[in-house]
Amino acid sequence: MPPETFARRYRVRKMTSAVMTAFCAASVVLALIPLALILFFVLRQGLPALNWAFFTEMPRPVGEAGGGMGNAIVGTAILIGLAALVAVPIGITCGVYVTEFRTSRLAPAVRFSADMLNGVPSIVIGIFAYAVAVLPFKRFSALAGGVALGVMMMPIIVRTTEELLALVPSTLREGALALGATRGRAVVTVILPAALPGIVTGVLVALARVAGETAPLLFTAFNNRFFSNRLDQPIASLTVQIFTYAISPYEDWHRQAWAGATVLIAAVLLFSILARVVTRRLERMHRA
Repeated sequence: MPPETFARRYRVRKMTSAVMTAFCAASVVLALIPLALILFFVLRQGLPALNWAFFTEMPRPVGEAGGGMGNAIVGTAILIGLAALVAVPIGITCGVYVTEFRTSRLAPAVRFSADMLNGVPSIVIGIFAYAVAVLPFKRFSALAGGVALGVMMMPIIVRTTEELLALVPSTLREGALALGATRGRAVVTVILPAALPGIVTGVLVALARVAGETAPLLFTAFNNRFFSNRLDQPIASLTVQIFTYAISPYEDWHRQAWAGATVLIAAVLLFSILARVVTRRLERMHRA
């Protein structure tokens, strides 16, 4: 190849590389701009409205200024805990089954069902939970809300567990079986611990995903202006409280809705940070 042709092709490739790099950088910036604007707007409106009373006091009567969302914060924590109790065992078990019995006829059906369920709108899941957990008992309840959020979490955990277990080297499984371990014991003592950091991250991401859901709770947990920790009664939640306050005609309720949105964003951020911290610590334990 003549030197002139080689130099020309080199310049074209270098220019193409620079253009694609700039395009990728611009795409990242464009993707981050909406997130930055949302955070800026919510924090600008919500931070001045936050105070100690917001976290500790109950909602005031309609039209009366002041009060807080202490009951909704506790109720959200209860609902997320119930959702985890429903979704984590079932999701991890399904993920293990799909990975360990991938040649069975049921495994593709489980995988397809998880993908379909992950795409179902949250309001449809709320209607389903209303039909199976509210109508038969003729009451809204925290348990019904936990079931709805748990159903939303399940496909995320199933697919995360499946993908992470598939990444575990087959030599670990074969070594455990060669030492005389049963298939179930090999999964519990070798395979699952090897994939544990990623599974924990997936669970925390799923919790962050459902923490901001409103539609399913309108059909299940409903709302409660009073403090309640009974699982068979309606319970308050941050998302429903924010929705109720946002559509109200009272300026003080609008202020508290912005404060609730700020707390909700902070909770999602906390889950994300916690996922990273837990993952790094578990990885260090495995390396040690």
